[in-house]
Amino acid sequence: MTTSPPRVGLFVTCLIDLFRPTVGFAAVKLLEAAGCVVEVPPQTCCGQPAYNAGDRATARSLAQQVIAAFEPFNYVVAPSGSCAGMIKRHYPSLFADDPDGRVRAEQLSAKTFELTLFLNDVLGVERVDAHYAGTVTYHDSCSGLRELGIKAQPRRLLATVAGLELRELEESEVCCGFGGAFCVKYPELSNRMVSDKAAHILATGADTVLAGDLGCLLNIAGKLQRDGATIKIRHVAEVLAGLTDIPAIGEPEGDE
Repeated sequence: MTTSPPRVGLFVTCLIDLFRPTVGFAAVKLLEAAGCVVEVPPQTCCGQPAYNAGDRATARSLAQQVIAAFEPFNYVVAPSGSCAGMIKRHYPSLFADDPDGRVRAEQLSAKTFELTLFLNDVLGVERVDAHYAGTVTYHDSCSGLRELGIKAQPRRLLATVAGLELRELEESEVCCGFGGAFCVKYPELSNRMVSDKAAHILATGADTVLAGDLGCLLNIAGKLQRDGATIKIRHVAEVLAGLTDIPAIGEPEGDE
């Protein structure tokens, strides 16, 4: 008796779609190598910016669109702890006064995962076929760490990348200062936080910094580049999938 491969709906995320599509391609490559059938349905924002701003009506409207788009799939996977955390942890509460809507939100929540957690914990992927000649350090994004328990999973997979050396980052679990609208509402505090993060990154001596959320990476990249640092910034999925032949985040085309 044969078992059909899991049908995965890839939730690309707004930032990846607009700023770093390579991360989406990397996620597809990793999921297909693990035996999944991957589809990318038409999709919209997960609603997190509205939710964090207190606009529950807009967040709920966006959630309804996401639920409808991804209900047909066995799993929903996002290369982002932030967006996966929104769907998994906060969607059900948006429908507290709607029994049917809450059931649908809970069903989607139960099958939604961040990429490295899904590969490692759900599919049991123990190694990847990739090579990266360099030293890397890893920033633990707040939502992935605190809402989803993502810590060991990306490190287990990175340990199997040929040529890669991981140097742990001091205060890797401390926020980088992005926090969505936080960096806009509290710019001075945000700058202090990302300044501390940048200093810890440079202290490792690594040539590349990785994370699982593009928001964090864009924030860290901006600070490091304003300070004249030359360290590369990449999403962890790009390294795990071996898609590192394009410029790192923030680098101009043709520099690598």
